[in-house]
Order: sequence, then C-alpha cells, then structure tokens
Amino acid sequence: MSVPAPVRIVLFALACCVIAWLSLSPAEVLPQGLTFWDKAEHATAYLALSLIGAWAFPNRLRRLAIGLFLGGVGVEILQSTMGLGRQGDAWDAVANSTGIAAGLLVALAVRRLQRRGVG
Repeated sequence: MSVPAPVRIVLFALACCVIAWLSLSPAEVLPQGLTFWDKAEHATAYLALSLIGAWAFPNRLRRLAIGLFLGGVGVEILQSTMGLGRQGDAWDAVANSTGIAAGLLVALAVRRLQRRGVG
C-alpha cells in the first residue's frame, strides 16, 4: 500500500516544523537527556529530514536539496541573531549539510535499487 502524496507532504512539513522548533527555541526549553555529540545530532536530524523530504517529493530532489541547505544555514544565521541563548555555528551548518547529502544519497540509492527491481 502506497502512502498518498498529501500525507507524505504533511509529514515532511511536520518534520520541518519540529527541526525549526528544536533549532530556534531558547536553549532552556529544549528537551534534555538524549544528547550525544552536537554535530552528530545536527547531521542525524537533517539526514532524517532529507529522507522524509525525498519520500514526499521523489521527483524534486534537486529543489529539496537546495531548500534544505538554505534552511540548515538559515537556522544557524537566525540562532546567531536571536539573542535567546543560542549561538549560530558554521560547523553546525556543515553538519546539517552533511546530513542532507547523506540522506539524499541514500534516497538515490534506494531509487536505483527499486528501478532494478531489487526493492
């Protein structure tokens, strides 16, 4: 059974909202406890976001990549200007971009396997 495109798009939009909230909320309101290396958290979040986005927009991967990259850099710029206890970090933007690239590479690999009839 295939998930309808509108449902996939809504799930992607919700994931974007969660990442935006986690990225732009004051530090003291963020969930505590499940933390590991900060850069890995960034890369993992954007990897997941790119996979969900590739699922929602399978024929728009180039636009998805550009949009996610701009969003990943944009939240770092906003963090540096908001004054809510957050600090923008160029290395976080690099980690975001690494996660995006990894997610899109996985999506392309899955697509290739599906076209060959493997998946």
